[in-house]
Amino acid sequence: MYKALIIDDEKPVRIAISKLGHWRHYNIALPEMTANGKEALGAMRELRPDIVFVDMNMPVMDGCSFLEKASKEFPDSRYIVISGYDEFSYAQKAIRYGVTDYLLKPIVEEDLNAAIEKALLQINPDETFGQDNGEDRITPEEVIEIIKEYIDANYCTNIKITMFAEKYFFSIEYLTKLFKNRYHYSIYEYVLKLRMERAKELLENKENKIIDIAERLGYADNHYFSKAFRNYYGISPSQFRNNLEEENE
Repeated sequence: MYKALIIDDEKPVRIAISKLGHWRHYNIALPEMTANGKEALGAMRELRPDIVFVDMNMPVMDGCSFLEKASKEFPDSRYIVISGYDEFSYAQKAIRYGVTDYLLKPIVEEDLNAAIEKALLQINPDETFGQDNGEDRITPEEVIEIIKEYIDANYCTNIKITMFAEKYFFSIEYLTKLFKNRYHYSIYEYVLKLRMERAKELLENKENKIIDIAERLGYADNHYFSKAFRNYYGISPSQFRNNLEEENE
């Protein structure tokens, strides 16, 4: 599988490239990202990417300085310039360092993937690509199913929506809306539901101490667990357990 790196100080641009690239179709792993040329050089020494997308106007180390260094140290990588400036001087410098293509912002999906294909053919002229009908790209619905499966298996851990947003390149608001439309709970509501249902099961065994139950369910603080339980069920964990004992007498 090929590897790619996106270098741009603008997060929306990095996300746009990540969402528009047909990575699975071209057998490319989801790209790594950095915000400037200096960070990128360090990342390249670890990652050894096949394709590098580089912005020309960045802080710390701009695109030209990066290309000068990177093209010498990593001559086998293919470089695709992403620039907000349609100026001959930038293009001239990029050509000097042997870049594969020069794309202007805002990124156009068709142009981006044409540049990716061009770069891969430079790396391997015998590379072949099937018809890209979009079926091999992960859909928002598939992402939501993956998130639910992850939560079902890891609801006792500290789950943050940002981890899904950054991994699949969708906004937190969009993922939350899709999840609620599909499962009738927000992501955090669903995590809480699983924790509280499991808490009731554990409380039924009086040998399980409440403080231990709180820790097992991912609550570092017993008071916070008790408060969450009370807000959810209207009674405290100890009251719930007492009610069970009275019913069984």
